[in-house]
Amino acid sequence: MKPSLKSTTKQVRNNKFTLINKTSLEKVAIWIGQHDIPFFIGSAGMIVMLIWGGLFKMTASGAESITPLVSNSPLISWHFKVFGPYVGSDIIGATEIGAALLILIGYIKPKFGMVGGLIATLMFFITSTMFLSTPGVIAHINGMSYMSLNGLFLFKDIISLSLSLYLVNHFGTH
Repeated sequence: MKPSLKSTTKQVRNNKFTLINKTSLEKVAIWIGQHDIPFFIGSAGMIVMLIWGGLFKMTASGAESITPLVSNSPLISWHFKVFGPYVGSDIIGATEIGAALLILIGYIKPKFGMVGGLIATLMFFITSTMFLSTPGVIAHINGMSYMSLNGLFLFKDIISLSLSLYLVNHFGTH
């Protein structure tokens, strides 16, 4: 049976002798793990992005900027039909801010962080599918295909989906 990352990290922390035969790169990797650097950078970035993005969606220009994305989504287009683009965008923004605050509270109470991470996971799953349903995410220039600005905007949500799942795992195991 393979030892878990948590038990391996604990062994490394408790037994500095194991570092003697490690390369410099391995020592750096171990130090990064021991100090939970990916968690702190990732969670802080997620909190800032969700709050900033959530606040922007509560403006008229924020609502107008996401209308073409939401309107073409088979998973959430109903949202703007029910609430309209401005109230609908406000709800999305409030959900993002709520998820960010739960992740922040997760530093003290991990179960809250898990809930915030799950909310973010659902949001980023939905927005990741918009990459497939939104027209114009691929731009064709001089015979080459590139992601358009909307494509790049949506593609970052695929990476954010991964980070959200990581946060759920981190809060659930610490």
